Amino acid sequence: MTTEKAKSNPTEQANRNTQTNPKSGHKPKLLMLNKPKGYVVTRSDEKDRKIVYELLPPWAYTDHWKPVGRLDLDSKGLLLFTKNDKLANKITTPGGCLKTYEVIVRGIVTPEHLKMALKGVENSGEILKVFQVRIIGGGGAKTKLEVVLDEGKNRHIRRLFGTMKDPKFKTALKVLDLKRVQIGGLHLDVESGKWRFLSSDDELLLV
Repeated sequence: MTTEKAKSNPTEQANRNTQTNPKSGHKPKLLMLNKPKGYVVTRSDEKDRKIVYELLPPWAYTDHWKPVGRLDLDSKGLLLFTKNDKLANKITTPGGCLKTYEVIVRGIVTPEHLKMALKGVENSGEILKVFQVRIIGGGGAKTKLEVVLDEGKNRHIRRLFGTMKDPKFKTALKVLDLKRVQIGGLHLDVESGKWRFLSSDDELLLV
């Protein structure tokens, strides 16, 4: 995102100082974005890929609203931003806010796979495990899961299921689609590519 792009919308620039709810006097500390696939969670990208700030008003970039955690290029869903580092740390500290994902896996996920995910598997010297997991759908050679994490490592869910094999074809399971739908008690409720501020009630769902 270039500075020229950040300055290209004068209406949005004018709105940067109207971030207080006139009824409650609440000044939002967080905003949520429904991140689509194909966007990188960074302020700039050396490969010139699309970045999440292109989906937000220019002041989010210039006023240094920072992403709370990460979603990789091929993942989508709930992504929070804040300028409050202490609040960000509370949300991202392992054992703090649970994160819930809807995941579509290529391959048949069995009860034994779920037990392995709960117990933990080793990958690249790290133990990867889930806090909760259940099968919520599927058909053919695909399985839809609800996965809950209490900590998030790099490409955690993709790597975890990639260590397991389809019981019939003996090929590695592969995550085809990953969407974060909830953080703590906060549910994703905006359309893909859209954003909104969190209310004071929303913030209580997180901390």
